[in-house]
Amino acid sequence: MSGERKVVCVTGASGYIASWLVKLLLEDGYTVRATVRDPNDPKKTQHLLALDGAEERLHIFKASLSEEGSFDSAIDGCEGVFHTASPVVLSTNDPEGDIVDAAVNGTLNVLKSCAKFASVKRVVFTSSTAAVMHTGKPLTPQTYWYVLSKILAEDAAWKFAEENGIDLVALNPGLVVGPLLQPTLNLSLEIVLKLIVNDQTFPSPYIFVDVRDVAYAHIRALEVPAARGRYCVVGRVTSCAETLEFLHKRFPTLQLPEKLDDRKPYEPTYQVSREKAESSGIEFISWEASLQETIESLKEKGFLSF
Repeated sequence: MSGERKVVCVTGASGYIASWLVKLLLEDGYTVRATVRDPNDPKKTQHLLALDGAEERLHIFKASLSEEGSFDSAIDGCEGVFHTASPVVLSTNDPEGDIVDAAVNGTLNVLKSCAKFASVKRVVFTSSTAAVMHTGKPLTPQTYWYVLSKILAEDAAWKFAEENGIDLVALNPGLVVGPLLQPTLNLSLEIVLKLIVNDQTFPSPYIFVDVRDVAYAHIRALEVPAARGRYCVVGRVTSCAETLEFLHKRFPTLQLPEKLDDRKPYEPTYQVSREKAESSGIEFISWEASLQETIESLKEKGFLSF
């Protein structure tokens, strides 16, 4: 086991990506210090405590992005830190405070804790393709607060890391799909669910990646000494039409949209290079397999019936 006797911290451990990251880390022999806002909330911790290896090597810590120093006890003594915690919301009465400031200041609070302890050899930061694809383009405030938060949080992370000698690697995943571990519905799978129930306009292309690939990419970003800079983690860019066609064939009893002509689905004209991610040892799960398991998991968790 490559992680045997190594201690790492995962911030925001109850989240979609983070839950899978904790699972894979435990399977690989790591001791994991997982931070959540409320350790007494079973929705945040029960699925983590049920993981193989959790009883021996998982430790839950209370920490909040808004509280400087609250991550100290979890990070002290860790060799690696995975910073996945970030507000993932699209609508709020105070988007600047609840989304942008929370993401930026929260990232800085985590990195300030990392800078205090010489044990920390590398920080792996969970960003998004949103921070890559939208950089330099005008952002309308009401629509792109989440995108703005990702851009500014990553910029702040790189600046702080450089000024404080922190070895930082950033991962930029696309729309993350695949089976759920946590009992709550996250934003990326909510987008897929809305497509199925015909409750949204069709977006620009779906930039799919499996949650297990993203979690594994985090571990490789920590373990590979030569890992540097940003890694776009995208399995496949596909159109809404192709996505619906696959779902129609695989799940014929789903009540999916029948007509696409009047919605003018965007046809992707590009793919995102997988070369850098694959160079670290990632073998991407196919988007078809990811989507199939996504639908099956949504059904199993009670978010979808057919």
